Amino acid sequence: MSYLHSFGRYLPERIVTNDELAAACAVDPAWIVDVSGIHERRYAAPEDTTATLAAQAAEHCLANASLAAADVGMLIVSSGSAERFCPGPAASVAAALGLTSTPALDIPVASAGSLTGLVLADALAPTLGPVLVLGSEIMSRRVDRTPDGRNTAILFGDGAGAALVHPTRGFAHIAGHALHTDGAASEILFIADGRIHMEGLSVIAQASRKLPRTLLALLAQHSLSPAAIGHVLMHQANLNLIDKVARATAIDRGRFFVNIARYGNTSSASILIAASEWHALHPALDSPLLITAFGAGLNWGALLALPHAAASASPVELPA
Repeated sequence: MSYLHSFGRYLPERIVTNDELAAACAVDPAWIVDVSGIHERRYAAPEDTTATLAAQAAEHCLANASLAAADVGMLIVSSGSAERFCPGPAASVAAALGLTSTPALDIPVASAGSLTGLVLADALAPTLGPVLVLGSEIMSRRVDRTPDGRNTAILFGDGAGAALVHPTRGFAHIAGHALHTDGAASEILFIADGRIHMEGLSVIAQASRKLPRTLLALLAQHSLSPAAIGHVLMHQANLNLIDKVARATAIDRGRFFVNIARYGNTSSASILIAASEWHALHPALDSPLLITAFGAGLNWGALLALPHAAASASPVELPA
């Protein structure tokens, strides 16, 4: 059993509004809000890479944890938009943090990769020590901002998030998790030839069935009812999907933390960015927490965390 200890995040400075995207994609700005719940998103600077974004999120997380990079036993970096396939950004992030022998693993799974990283960290932390899990995406370089690419261009933004999973202390202990893959449906969501390919309605249909089943099964395994859940951190893919999952699970919609309006869909970074903002508001966990994601593969799953008395220090808040 390992513990959620700290989170961190990094968002690029450039804000891209719906008005800007609407002009490029020949759509109405109000339509973007209606189909996604997104009002704006962030775009990386030309000199940014997924590794440089991840390194800045890592530094924020380590500051929250009051740890040095040398205290980390392993890095896990999830990205579906890395500039290079092999090695991926994990090695570059390790180098940026001054680490020369710490193992660094890449998970090239868009949207759900950070959840996979958290599950791996839970298993590995007792042996390796604190594990730093990062999700970093520059999805703005994987979309086509034209009328032909509007269905993906309106959704995606850039950013990075981080989580520290500790073997002995934190604000919540990881009580259980579930991971699933359905490769038979992988053609509805994948990244190839530098672009993300997505059949949006099919993805929402799959996610709105698969996620509730997984969440309810995980709760049943731990003898918890939906009413017992105090907080849900869900991949910020689409506001309509979050609403569907809330209804299907009978978990109070108000318990779902949502920041998609400001950042859009940041793929693998989204649940960790959301976790960082949520934890700044809730440094001490008072009720069960669910973390859940759905993404390319198709890969999906959930993680259950329960309150732990030995809470970590209050998060360091970033300037607005």
